[in-house]
Amino acid sequence: MPSFKLHGRDVNSIFQLMGYKENDISHSTAWVLSKCGAMLEIFIKDVCGVVGFNKENVEICVQEYDKGSGITDIEIRDDKDFFIIVEAKRGWVLPSKGQLLKYANRDSFKKSYAKYKVIVTLSECSKEYAYHNLEIKDANGVPIKHVSWKDVHDFTAAAYSSSSNSEKKLLKELQVYLRGLVTMQNQNSNEVYVVSLGSGKPDDCSLTWIDIVKKKNKYFHPMGGSGWPKEPPNYIAFRYDGKLQSIHHIEGYDVSTNLHNIITEMPDREWEPLFIYNLGPAIKPSKEVKTGKIYPSGRVWCHLDTLLTCDTISDARDLTKKRME
Repeated sequence: MPSFKLHGRDVNSIFQLMGYKENDISHSTAWVLSKCGAMLEIFIKDVCGVVGFNKENVEICVQEYDKGSGITDIEIRDDKDFFIIVEAKRGWVLPSKGQLLKYANRDSFKKSYAKYKVIVTLSECSKEYAYHNLEIKDANGVPIKHVSWKDVHDFTAAAYSSSSNSEKKLLKELQVYLRGLVTMQNQNSNEVYVVSLGSGKPDDCSLTWIDIVKKKNKYFHPMGGSGWPKEPPNYIAFRYDGKLQSIHHIEGYDVSTNLHNIITEMPDREWEPLFIYNLGPAIKPSKEVKTGKIYPSGRVWCHLDTLLTCDTISDARDLTKKRME
């Protein structure tokens, strides 16, 4: 078969043509749920425990608008056994308390006679992380259930054997798509590159190193050499003032020898080839994570979950090394 590329990148799933924005991901998942009965059954059982429902009565909707309570990503309902609202996020992100309460107060949701009403948060966060970091466990009495994108991937695998040939093709397409989105198979892809930010400024620049991250959502470093990565990591974290400050998914990157073309405050001159990262939203640790036993300018690798659960960065580094042995 001939290869197919989009913007120079291999495309192995039809869902990749939609893109990787939050709406693209939720719409793709909703489509497969609507076309693969076995996966729908697994999903419904996981989030509200209902089994044996009539799939012909189920309605799956995306982007449902309700005045005063916004737009839902996915709604799955039969208005008899269950009414499920799904709020999907990309990355290690959880919805706010305000957003969840708005969904619970939706007119259609409140008036439904469904036996089980559930709000599902869907993101890359593990169940353990979501349990400790969701601001509320229920919204006005409506339980909140968390499902990770890795769980969705596992649902596709569990549904495969009992699905028709056409359904199997869709499940495979979604599996490939999700593998490009979440870190689930290769441990290295779930590693975070932790760097130290100084309080000073680059030469001839009006911004501090911290400003470049916080105000410009950028970070740059040489392409390999002196211990720097030869390929961009999936995640990068920043430490200063003796503790971990933030973790960011790297949404994209440029390679350049002139930083001024991307960060105008930097001097207009030639550099060695640099990776310039576009940083995603900051993932803030829910507790203080001190630096620990790392020399001031040291750069280390840690698994994402260890940074969110350990007391120090050095502990997270050591636990990561132990896992990799």
